[in-house]
Amino acid sequence: MSDNRLIVALDFPDMDKVQRLVAELGDAVGHYKVGMELFYAVGGEAVRCLRAAGKEVFLDLKLHDIPNTVSQSAKVLSMMGATMINVHASGGLAMMKGAATAAVETAATSGRPRPKLVAVTVLTSMDEAEWSRLNCALPIRTQAVRLAEMAKEAGLDGVVASPQEAAAIREACGPEFLIVTPGVRPAGSAVNDQSRVATPAGALRAGASHLVVGRPITAAPDPRAAALAILREMEAV
Repeated sequence: MSDNRLIVALDFPDMDKVQRLVAELGDAVGHYKVGMELFYAVGGEAVRCLRAAGKEVFLDLKLHDIPNTVSQSAKVLSMMGATMINVHASGGLAMMKGAATAAVETAATSGRPRPKLVAVTVLTSMDEAEWSRLNCALPIRTQAVRLAEMAKEAGLDGVVASPQEAAAIREACGPEFLIVTPGVRPAGSAVNDQSRVATPAGALRAGASHLVVGRPITAAPDPRAAALAILREMEAV
């Protein structure tokens, strides 16, 4: 029943927990997110183990630095075998172009498939009150769309954005543009530290191409059952 539009976030500090969860979820889940916590703890081992198990990997390290540093980092990460990596769109057009060029060139010279490259727009933990404290003139939705348009101009495959901006980004950037949405919470789930959220069905109807789900699955009493319930909801859209 696996649907690789569902990405399960492996927000753990060690591989033992990762391996137990992946084994428990089995063929229900084929796509996982390796974020900072896990990568900083075990490095590329997480990506290699998941790829050896036949899983797709979204390597979520949110690169954000000067263009040369991000470009060189994208080259290194492209060699790890992840199927998707990301940068911060707020790093600017030149930085994103550098990352895109690096990914293409690394794939050409190494013979490895090029990972999809997506840009983070506005973190899903942000609400309008917190956003205003940054003294940003534009509303979150307007800023997210502008950053998405910039990411497309830079040659990236898509963005990471909340479900609440997905429809506007889809309209602005077209049907093939990837929209990866964290902040996905099944009805009745705790919001935790997310602010701009939607249900799985709501996110897909808004235009999301991929849903990132962590604690509603990984902290559930029965993670496989929780994942299957989300997959059934996705199928109905």
